[in-house]
Amino acid sequence: MYQREIIDKALDLQREGFSDRAVAELCGVSAGAVRKWRYGTRRRAPDPAAAGAHDGRIKQDCPRCFQRPLPQPAYAYLLGLYLGDGHIVATTKGCYRLTISCTASWPGLVEAAVTAMSTTMPLSKVHRRERRGAIEVHSQSKHWPCLFPQHGPGPKHTRSIELATWQEAVVNGHLEGFVRGLVHSDGCRSLNRVRRPGKDGDRHYEYPRYFFTNASDDIRKLYTDALDALGIEWKQNNERNISVAKAEAVARLDDFVGPKY
Repeated sequence: MYQREIIDKALDLQREGFSDRAVAELCGVSAGAVRKWRYGTRRRAPDPAAAGAHDGRIKQDCPRCFQRPLPQPAYAYLLGLYLGDGHIVATTKGCYRLTISCTASWPGLVEAAVTAMSTTMPLSKVHRRERRGAIEVHSQSKHWPCLFPQHGPGPKHTRSIELATWQEAVVNGHLEGFVRGLVHSDGCRSLNRVRRPGKDGDRHYEYPRYFFTNASDDIRKLYTDALDALGIEWKQNNERNISVAKAEAVARLDDFVGPKY
């Protein structure tokens, strides 16, 4: 039975991208042990400080069930992605699969989704699945519904979407990350080109602006409430579309969102 410090070091190295064999060599353990720690199936020394400690055969990475600290910046971003382009489905043996759909032409966003998902639930492996024009980032756990109580039957815009009290606290503490996740899922930054007739001929100019489009009234309100809290001016272009176009507001979003990549 290995000490918790060795296990934590191994998991940290895995999250940094080291292979199982490389982690095993660095930690002085077997590659088999490293794989079992990654999947949460190997016995480990119980942590006396953890409430309801188990013998190590049960994954304890759910912050809601095992009082593990929630990585709030990563979760706030992942929540924004989920509300835009995410869904949860039941699989087998009481497990659930969280999937975030990302456009294949933006590999940086794919990596950001992978990082947020693996940081939020570190013992659940994150996979990529290629679809036509898209890459699905997904992970299985029995506890994804614990972290996303908005999960339910049918499309999100057909039912009420409200944040739990604990989610509100996370979002209020990490508004920029939450907005960034929403824009990365259902938003964009584009150039608006304008032609104005004049006595000396037409004048052409362009300016950047952000759009966020979602069919859910509740999700759009979560977005605009966050913009209000950040002091970012917006307007509703049509039934489903929120625009940020004023130079000061666009510059503020550029500070922490920027173009997709």
